Amino acid sequence: MVERDLNHTVQAIDRLAIDYCGIKMKNPIIAASGTFGNGPEYAPYLDLSNEVGAISVKGLTPKGRPGNKGTRIAETPSGLLNSIGLENPGAEYFVAHILPDLQKYDVPLLANMSAGSVDEFAWMAETLAVDGIAGLEVNVSCPNVECEGMAFGVDPKVVERVTKAVRAKTNKPIIIKLSPNVTDIAEIARACEAGGADGVSLINTLLGMVIDPRTCRPVLGNVYGGFSGPAVKPVALRMVHQVSKAVKIPIIGLGGIMTGTDAAEFMLAGASAVQVGTATMVDPRAIGRIARELDRYCQEQGFESVSQLTGALIVD
Repeated sequence: MVERDLNHTVQAIDRLAIDYCGIKMKNPIIAASGTFGNGPEYAPYLDLSNEVGAISVKGLTPKGRPGNKGTRIAETPSGLLNSIGLENPGAEYFVAHILPDLQKYDVPLLANMSAGSVDEFAWMAETLAVDGIAGLEVNVSCPNVECEGMAFGVDPKVVERVTKAVRAKTNKPIIIKLSPNVTDIAEIARACEAGGADGVSLINTLLGMVIDPRTCRPVLGNVYGGFSGPAVKPVALRMVHQVSKAVKIPIIGLGGIMTGTDAAEFMLAGASAVQVGTATMVDPRAIGRIARELDRYCQEQGFESVSQLTGALIVD
């Protein structure tokens, strides 16, 4: 229960409205999974119905998970590493006990899902394709237990199999979240498109590590973690641009977005929408501020609609 709820206290900005894979959003700024709880935690800071384009809820798995032991977050210059371990109550619990409380907010919800096998991904899709969920965001960065723990997202054939399995279970929009820890991300994106994905989101976190020189030990309890924040932005922009040239399905860009002009850069590179994560950890009101800054950018640059930014990059 939140002490204060800003729901329906802010006016949405018409210029920022978009349609992403049939999901109507009041702006293109999506709360990234794992950085925004399930949404209501931020109701005292943002009008969830009018300042947030969509919410990708905290990552869900077939069964509840306690998460990783030890230190889970470590700050670094221009970023942070996290090793939360997908702590969550499980997909069925979410649908039965958490989703109903989210319906008071007029904001699309993306169910972010992870699994350990292709069959589990299919089960997750069937379980989460319910009323109140606008679309599925499929995290293929998780380890595949059928391939000795190798992440699903590094093999285009496996990614295509996962996408087809999810597609067979739902007509809701499917967005595959891509790992940057690959040789050719465009090839992975093409596999998503071939498998029937409606869109892709990228980039997920880069794999990183922090060491405490005083103790000669890794800072994170799980040794390695996902690196995010401003430092990854140039890598993320490059990958979004590469993918935009490789596929026709729309892109959600993410990786180090802290300002409205950061968001504009991702859209110029080819993204139709963006996600914000680390910025929210610095400032719980970041998404609303970034949306307003993006609107000012559009006004100053003469764009009548934010969608006109997508792919408008000029390359001589």
